[in-house]
Amino acid sequence: MAELESQPLSDEERAELEELRAEKARREAREEARREREELAALRAERAKAEEVAANAVSAPKPAAAKPAPAAPKPQPKKAARPKSVEPKPSRDEMTFAQRMVTSKEPTGENEIPGMAPAQKIIIVLALIAFVIFMGYTILTSMGLL
Repeated sequence: MAELESQPLSDEERAELEELRAEKARREAREEARREREELAALRAERAKAEEVAANAVSAPKPAAAKPAPAAPKPQPKKAARPKSVEPKPSRDEMTFAQRMVTSKEPTGENEIPGMAPAQKIIIVLALIAFVIFMGYTILTSMGLL
């Protein structure tokens, strides 16, 4: 195999290689054009849908009294389109001990970073204590004092 790599290509092999590269480039260009057409079609469909929704929204607002009661309930739109309802967080006093340990305090300012949760602080302190004990043991053992 090393012998084949060190030999220069013949004119025939070079022409075949160039032909294969050109074919690969044509395939990639066709694939790229196909992807762009699909994306364009999707964007056009999305824009048409948005315009339709906007047109419906403009013509839909009518006085509530003039609106007749619907005879049958309308089908609900997809639930994925609506954001999920978020349950309100219980106050700090209503939380259990475990919930208080793993949740950080709410930031007081708009640009303030929330503080660390108490459990996180405890874990960091325990890790530092273990590190100091390990280093002390290592140093004392290497000095021959233990």
